[in-house]
Amino acid sequence: MGTHLPVSATTIAPREVANLTLPTPFGGWETHAFEWAGSIHLCLCRGRMGDGEDVLVRMHSECVTGDALGSLRCDCGIQLRHAFRAIAAEGRGVLVYSTGHEGRGIGLANKLRAYVLQDTGFDTAEANEHLGFRVDERTFGDVAACLRALGVRSVRLMSNNRDKAAALEAAGIPVRAVVGLPTAAHARNVRYLSTKQAVMGHEAPMGVPLADDTGPPPDVGSLLGEVRATTTRPYVVVKYAQTIDGRIATSTGDARWISGEEERRTSHALRAACDAVLVGVGTILADDPRLTVRLVPGASPIRVVLDPRLRLPDDARVLDADGVTMIVTTDASSAERRDELRRRGVSVVVVPAGPDGLDLHATLEALFDDGIRSVLVEGGARVITSFLSLGLADRLVVAIAPRVMGSGTDAVNDLGITEVASLIRLERRAVHVAGDDVLIAGDLPG
Repeated sequence: MGTHLPVSATTIAPREVANLTLPTPFGGWETHAFEWAGSIHLCLCRGRMGDGEDVLVRMHSECVTGDALGSLRCDCGIQLRHAFRAIAAEGRGVLVYSTGHEGRGIGLANKLRAYVLQDTGFDTAEANEHLGFRVDERTFGDVAACLRALGVRSVRLMSNNRDKAAALEAAGIPVRAVVGLPTAAHARNVRYLSTKQAVMGHEAPMGVPLADDTGPPPDVGSLLGEVRATTTRPYVVVKYAQTIDGRIATSTGDARWISGEEERRTSHALRAACDAVLVGVGTILADDPRLTVRLVPGASPIRVVLDPRLRLPDDARVLDADGVTMIVTTDASSAERRDELRRRGVSVVVVPAGPDGLDLHATLEALFDDGIRSVLVEGGARVITSFLSLGLADRLVVAIAPRVMGSGTDAVNDLGITEVASLIRLERRAVHVAGDDVLIAGDLPG
């Protein structure tokens, strides 16, 4: 069921108030600013329109929280960046950024009030209606007029919203094709994405084809399980990839790549679903991972490194500007080194020491106090074993590659289990096939 957006068709020409070149990280864009009823439509153009036929177009509604602040409650910022990249790659197209469309036309203040209602159980559509608005207050006749002023005659529309295509058609702009904008869901916005599909008639954001033909992002909801943080610590998912005989690295430490590319895309989708991804400093020293989301369109999580004595090298890739990094250390580390990292924009948290280097209970409490509600633990073996042995993991996800290594690094070390009856049993299990690899997930006993 769609929301049947009003067309607001008009023959009044839009008033152009500025024309300039806007330099961006995605290149330079010829930008036309059109004023309409107090709102501004920024039309960022790439290439020549030519005959105006079959132009790649994204109609993007203003979203301060998602576009500017990176809010994880929606997928707007991710879609905006994806549209920029796609149009720049094609070399011809228009990205229309419409102010006055905040919160589907209800404004920023009311959108924030709707968020408050959503926190009490309303979905995004119910919240808007409870505040006295329609589910969608936007109109697109003015956008169509702006496109016509630029010489656009027909479009390939980048959107998951069928009603946007219908509104353009009704306003006289033929839509030759609808190009999906896929996003990897986050635990904080998965209900929002589901509501857009079930109530507003959107295409499933994880089920539409990608422009680069690599397939939609994997749906990792069943692997992630029911995300439920306690009042003192985040929800913790332990995830690793192993050979069929249980090894995560060779005897020399080589771990690239045990699993295939499709499994690694699934891993990146799991990262995109969580607030933070956590590893021990040993993993940094051995593999130098970036711990960002690159293989699927999604938000990179906060990168957390457990480093009791601050052995992290200055050139470690987790210290780059591609993501936010937090180092958890102890008083045994150098105060001067901690200050140096903070000057580089790295968050440094000091917790008490523990049997395995630092106190994991205190670590999780510190992450929770910092607003982190879900953590993906990716290794190494010592860290994985510690979370399992202390009962601090809520769910386990194991990717099994159809390969045999023989001797090498075990995925899990001694848990102190001496009887088969005491083995850890996974509950509420899920199985996911990713290329040649199989992922098995399940809840761990509390």
